Amino acid sequence: MADERGHLKVFIGMAPGVGKTYRMLQEGRAEAERVRDVVIGYLEPHGRAETLAQAGSLEVVPRRTLLYRGTPLQEMDLPAVLARRPELCLIDELAHTNAPGAEHEKRYEDVRDVLDAGINIYSTVNVQHLESLKDQVGQLTGARVRETIPDAVLSSADELVLVDLTPQALIARLRAGKVYAPERVLAALNNFFKIENLEALRETALRLLAEDVEVKRLEREPTPIVRRDEHGRAAPPEPGPAPIAERLLVLATLAPRSEHVIRRAWRSAQRLDAELDVLLVRPPGRPPTAEDRTRLEELRRLVAMLGARLHVEEAEDVAEAAIATARSLRSTYVLMGTPAARRGIGRLADGRSLLARLLEGLPGVDVRIIADPALRGSAATLEERSSESDRT
Repeated sequence: MADERGHLKVFIGMAPGVGKTYRMLQEGRAEAERVRDVVIGYLEPHGRAETLAQAGSLEVVPRRTLLYRGTPLQEMDLPAVLARRPELCLIDELAHTNAPGAEHEKRYEDVRDVLDAGINIYSTVNVQHLESLKDQVGQLTGARVRETIPDAVLSSADELVLVDLTPQALIARLRAGKVYAPERVLAALNNFFKIENLEALRETALRLLAEDVEVKRLEREPTPIVRRDEHGRAAPPEPGPAPIAERLLVLATLAPRSEHVIRRAWRSAQRLDAELDVLLVRPPGRPPTAEDRTRLEELRRLVAMLGARLHVEEAEDVAEAAIATARSLRSTYVLMGTPAARRGIGRLADGRSLLARLLEGLPGVDVRIIADPALRGSAATLEERSSESDRT
């Protein structure tokens, strides 16, 4: 392993076709012209002639072929990239899932190996591929996001570059055949590439970059101000209030809707610069079904991708377990899904709601309900009114 880890620069956009790969190749060629050793580790031009032309004379590490169920699949040759050891490697599509038989399941894991070898990387990704934004993008566009990367991969990048384009300009590119083949244009315009979808995705990408800039600003230590007395001696710093570390606890279930709650809680934790714990309370003495085991593994995967911690407790009284866990972890916030979405624990055996029990048992701790956009109409309204009455 190299003494110094490589630097990662990611070009991020709101949607396919905004020019991420084009920009990556442009900057890669500019670096090569500065007599840096630059190679293309993986390039996916999607048949776009303009993009392919930007590769110019850059050296390309040949792909390797992996057979999956008799079908040959082309993947990046990770061992060849590591053996070549360029100064800078261009690796397209950070969220790509590798074919079985590769060293890693996901391309971002290949990227980690390359960075650990001391090789700098330029890569690309669309905003919808962030794990914490998966639900939000699905609600905005109606499209199911299948490939995601942990947010930590993006936050660990040394530099993020937003490749921005107005929705109108992107649609014009799409109509001109510069994004997809002509036979795919009409379907794209009627689905993912609707103007309202693109506007929402662009706003999400802009907000994401703004948050990244703010986080990196806070990470830089300010220059301390040294105050001196009348004799020129440094005065001791004035005591200030002790910082309060925030810690969020989100209550989860094995229902698929719980993933939305966890992702929203993680975004809140990021804004608060807080730790995130996830609590799953299961009834004691009941063996899990095959479906339960599958859902638990999916929950573990999501929590691990987000860099949170999963706590699994067995208890008949959900509120009691949640209160005890929050006290033990010194949680400052407890987050839960909309009561109507939490069947079986929205209202407890004693007739009181889980929300009321939490408010009573955790004085000084903020309890927040994360709305479920799938719930509409009178049922959700009645639950919200019930929760309000519990609080008063």
